[in-house]
Amino acid sequence: MDFNFKDYEVWFVTGSQHLYGEEALRQVGEDAEKVAKSLGERPEIPVTVVYKPVMTDSSSIRRLIQEANAHEKCIGLILWMHTFSPARMWIAGLGELRKPYLHFHTQFYRDIPWESIDMDYMNLHQSAHGDREFGFINTRMRKNRKIVVGHWQDPEALAAIGAWCRVAAAWQDGQGAKIARFGDNMRDVAVTEGDKVAAQIQFGYEVNGYSLSDLTSYVDEVGEGQIQALLEEYEASYNLTDRVKEGGEFREYLKESARIEAGLRAFLKDGGFKGFTTNFEDLTGLRQLPGLAVQRLMKDGYGFGAEGDWKTAALLRAMKVMSAGLKGGTSFMEDYVYHLDPAGQRILGAHMLEVCETIAKDKPVLDVQPLSIGGKENPARLIFTAPAGPAICASLIDLGNRFRMVVNEVEVVDPPADLPKLPVARVLWDPKPNLKVAAEAWILAGGAHHSVFTQALTSKYVEDYCEIAGIEYVLINEETEIRKFKQDLRLGEIYYHLARGI
Repeated sequence: MDFNFKDYEVWFVTGSQHLYGEEALRQVGEDAEKVAKSLGERPEIPVTVVYKPVMTDSSSIRRLIQEANAHEKCIGLILWMHTFSPARMWIAGLGELRKPYLHFHTQFYRDIPWESIDMDYMNLHQSAHGDREFGFINTRMRKNRKIVVGHWQDPEALAAIGAWCRVAAAWQDGQGAKIARFGDNMRDVAVTEGDKVAAQIQFGYEVNGYSLSDLTSYVDEVGEGQIQALLEEYEASYNLTDRVKEGGEFREYLKESARIEAGLRAFLKDGGFKGFTTNFEDLTGLRQLPGLAVQRLMKDGYGFGAEGDWKTAALLRAMKVMSAGLKGGTSFMEDYVYHLDPAGQRILGAHMLEVCETIAKDKPVLDVQPLSIGGKENPARLIFTAPAGPAICASLIDLGNRFRMVVNEVEVVDPPADLPKLPVARVLWDPKPNLKVAAEAWILAGGAHHSVFTQALTSKYVEDYCEIAGIEYVLINEETEIRKFKQDLRLGEIYYHLARGI
């Protein structure tokens, strides 16, 4: 995925006050600039960290916040109180802040200088004091924020800041993002429906529908040269079966898949889209259901949802941005088949065609196989298996009065056989804590059959995203127990009902 985090800025802002004198403020500024510079040089933090002058009064804080709101490259703020900073001076600015922010509860020196510590040192290094004051006003104002505690050279703290920066970049990327829906949702399906206006208000992206004729006009304009270039790319990137190689019986089907890919790419690029959906019930003008094209577009960072599932398409785009440059892939996914052997109960995830090649363990096989759904000619697809290791599945649902994110931590395992007759990409996993509890909890929470599967991100990334978005976050993991899980869901119903009036 071609995404440059350095195009985005996080502003490092330090709070203090004039009580301690100009010499102390100069020292605060020097310390804060060193911290900001160090953060910007750390590989864990992918964005550009910009040092801002020390804030000591309400008017300067408010001006800075207004500047941050209007700055296109600024994706958020890191706020730190080096000394005591009376929190009422932050009220006006925080009240206007529209960007995500992280409260970094740190201290310039890691250790107390036991032999030399005096009151001057105590007054200058009052983060333990100042950050609590700042924390109170945030809580009093009901502000969602990320809190990271630890020294600014602590690897654990740096990892948490870096993860939050990735999430903030994904949030910025979603503001005004365009998701194209080709056709409507699959008929009679409930969970892929939703309130697109509410989603635009909550998340910032916009979802609009387009006729298949809008797409097919691009597909029909694709030239032979474009098709040939894609065929050469396929041959260099994948293991082609004999029937799709030059002279093979299904070569023409592969050419048509290339034509669809070229047309779909051109449509998405010209429209500035970051995600899209398709629906096998609406393929007028297309000879195939897009399979290979969707897989390859996801590899390049586009969000996707099958059967008109625009919520999953937008979530996939966000998680693609978060995971850019990290080890492991991220893909559209569906819980497909259970393995209910008491010795090891597992879920086989797959889809008809559309699973992203970034989660492939080995070089994918490119083949053309029959598809009984859609009533069109045999489509091309990439076939592969995902590698073993930890992963998560995340599902965004619309409950009518709010959005809920459901996340299950899982462990991917190697299939016990090669699955020679299964002509789709697939992944086999153990859901945590086990299949029975995880499936019951997922169903109780209303999680969809579609999800975003990733081996690049942990549940913490999604939790940070939900905090920024101000939506409910439900985690199913090794510690999940159904009785408590039910209670948490009921409490969530009460909280989010009341929160609308706070």
